[in-house]
Amino acid sequence: MKPKINIKRVYEDPANADGFRILVDRLWPRGLNKGAVRMDLWAKDIAPSTRLRKWFHQDPGNWKKFREHYWSELDQSGPLADLAKEMTKHKIITLFYAASDEEHNHALVLREYLEKKLS
Repeated sequence: MKPKINIKRVYEDPANADGFRILVDRLWPRGLNKGAVRMDLWAKDIAPSTRLRKWFHQDPGNWKKFREHYWSELDQSGPLADLAKEMTKHKIITLFYAASDEEHNHALVLREYLEKKLS
């Protein structure tokens, strides 16, 4: 079964329509208590590498190159296969992230990657 994949900032209130909630950040979101975040899985191993994350944050103008590098990392990710298997058990998945830029963040890239791989 191919799930519907939503994206949401971790600072937004959870909703029943979120389905299976996966935090996709390598670092814990600032200002949030771990007990206050409703999540089903923390998939920090599929987030961009620390090196790639820092490189992108220095210059968000590198969006296109960031996407290419992150896809390459995902292609080589062992934990991604386990995540994809888990995702097929659910009708709705919400990937949530802490970045403030809603148009240029790794969760968007990850969703695009997963939708292609799961189809």
